[in-house]
Amino acid sequence: MSNEVSATERQHWLSYPKFLVRAFSVATDGPFSFYAWMTALTAVTLVGANAWANQVTQGMITTGMTDHVSWGLYIANFTFMVGVAAGGVMMVIPAYLYHDKKMHDVVILGELLAIAAIVMCLLFVTVDLGRPDRFWHLIPGIGKFNFPVSMLTWDVIVLNIYLLLNLHVCGYLLYMRFRGEEPNPRWYVPFVLLSIVWAISIHTVTAFLYSGLGGRPLWNSALLAPRFLASAFVSGPAFIIITMFAMHKFAGLALPAGPIRTLVKIIRVVILINLLMLVSEVFTEFYSGGAHTDSARYLFLGLHGYNQLVPWMWTAVGLNLAAAFLFLHRKAMDSAPLLITGCVFAFLGIWIEKGMGLIIPGFIPSTLHEIVEYSPSLIEWKVSAGIWAFGLMVLTVALKIALPILAGRTEEFLPASSKSAIVRNRVGE
Repeated sequence: MSNEVSATERQHWLSYPKFLVRAFSVATDGPFSFYAWMTALTAVTLVGANAWANQVTQGMITTGMTDHVSWGLYIANFTFMVGVAAGGVMMVIPAYLYHDKKMHDVVILGELLAIAAIVMCLLFVTVDLGRPDRFWHLIPGIGKFNFPVSMLTWDVIVLNIYLLLNLHVCGYLLYMRFRGEEPNPRWYVPFVLLSIVWAISIHTVTAFLYSGLGGRPLWNSALLAPRFLASAFVSGPAFIIITMFAMHKFAGLALPAGPIRTLVKIIRVVILINLLMLVSEVFTEFYSGGAHTDSARYLFLGLHGYNQLVPWMWTAVGLNLAAAFLFLHRKAMDSAPLLITGCVFAFLGIWIEKGMGLIIPGFIPSTLHEIVEYSPSLIEWKVSAGIWAFGLMVLTVALKIALPILAGRTEEFLPASSKSAIVRNRVGE
């Protein structure tokens, strides 16, 4: 808190309930550009909510999914967002395991991204339920949770615990920074270290959920979990870098050169590992041959005249190769346009690779060797866009609260009368 605030006033506004009230006020106030951004996101979110209402009313027949392809755009986005949430931990590992003090200033950004991503994950699972009113079957003690046999049960557990871990770490560190006090390590360091393990577990469990389905040969690979983690540690840091540049341009935040360089170094290594794993999978599928390679052939080359996913996959491969080239370029560290372009290419490439390029071909051909292609319906695109918009709203509000605290501008959390007093004191000085 600013030293210009009186001790009495300081104590009055340091209580946690009042902090939450003032945080809500700060999160909903800003310049015209902020209102325009939030209005646009709200409009897209409402369009998505309306589309989902139509889906619930009319049934899943409004989607492009069928009995043959029962997972589509929703689960594709869910899988990708789990990776983004896990990738947020790449801010935490250098800061706490390797004691990089420069990363401490921006580590909360990764935690906030993880919170928004997990919220989106839960929403994508919700809209994929044919009867969302029956979600209570997933509640332990009320429904049939089927623990510990079901991998879906494990996925529900790790996602929700990861959300609670990040909420606790971010909430505690921001509140202590707001109070101007040194945070007690025992109240956050163990949870930070646990979040590192948990970030790896959420994507590993998601990969096991797919690879454990014996009737889907495309997913029956021991490399699936490592591929998930490698791609997560590309998409997560890439989105964080894009967010930093956006905050620099629109919020006046100083660009932290050290953390950005660290993230670029991580992406440089991991994006090559991800490409190596992709090549290994392709070699194994195509060189060995056999009926079990039909899904891979459909994905990359088309099968029996069906080739709807071929453009998607080769676009993903091209984007990932272009991103790798840009990140390995000697000017990647110094050229903002080059770096942002590389991050966008990597983010989109991973989104296609882990979405349309992984989930959909797992169902084609079906277990009866029938080929039924899938194309997302307009309702699916609207609902997905609405969830993405809502997730960006959550992230924007979280950053709106966190940035003034991290920058030491905690007087913004005071009511107008207190701000006026501070201004008068400054004028008097």
